[in-house]
Amino acid sequence: MKRNLLNQLIFIPAFFFASFSFGQVKRLNDPSIVAHNKRMVFESWGDFRPYPKYTLGIQTNFAYATVWGWLSPAKNRDYKDGADIRPLKPNGLEVQRLVELEFQRKEAEKIKIQVDTLYTRNVQDLAHWSSATVSADPLWLLYYNRMLTPLNSFPINPQNYIQWQLKDDKTYQNMLANGGIAHLEKELALLKDKYKNSRTLDMPRGKRFLMYHETLIGWRNFKNQLRAFDNKNTLYLEYKKLLTKSRTRIERNWQIKDITLARKVMMEYHNKF
Repeated sequence: MKRNLLNQLIFIPAFFFASFSFGQVKRLNDPSIVAHNKRMVFESWGDFRPYPKYTLGIQTNFAYATVWGWLSPAKNRDYKDGADIRPLKPNGLEVQRLVELEFQRKEAEKIKIQVDTLYTRNVQDLAHWSSATVSADPLWLLYYNRMLTPLNSFPINPQNYIQWQLKDDKTYQNMLANGGIAHLEKELALLKDKYKNSRTLDMPRGKRFLMYHETLIGWRNFKNQLRAFDNKNTLYLEYKKLLTKSRTRIERNWQIKDITLARKVMMEYHNKF
């Protein structure tokens, strides 16, 4: 037990000493490295350290000779005697990259604006094309809904004069007999089909309203035809009724006149023969 406690007392100071020793970082301040950093970034081209030292005209600095001098690699001398290759000089590669990056950023913003515009336009076009939004269209709500409601509420397959909105059953039966109802049924089926297509199919907004307008014109023509058939058949039935009454009265008058005339002749000549 005492031995473990002693080991702990020795270990703790050693741990703190090691942590303090490793925590200290020595700062290296080499003038040649600093000059290289300045040269390679943006400050100026030159300041090639270490500098040469001459004694009686002879370069005696061994460090310079091994880095830049005759003992140095050929690539070091080509670098020192070559062109300014600072990446951050006014026309340096990094400056060109940054300029190009800024240009690409602006182009990306323009493309994003165009894409957003196209997206918004596509959403609007989709809203105009889709049949799911036709009931919310302002022009439909303000005009065509009211004008086409009678067509929508008209029975698909009318079976009596009330559903056909005729005057009476005799007119309906007469139209049924002369083919007027069959003609109107075909017209009604076409109008119903066009109305359904204009409300359920996906199409451009302009084309949809053209179909609304064509359907509305067709519905007005249908109503005019229906009224014309109704009036003509009613007039026909009235004329037929009047003609029947007149014929009955004429036949009755002629019949009475013939009997009277025969009696008169018989009364006048019954003693002469």
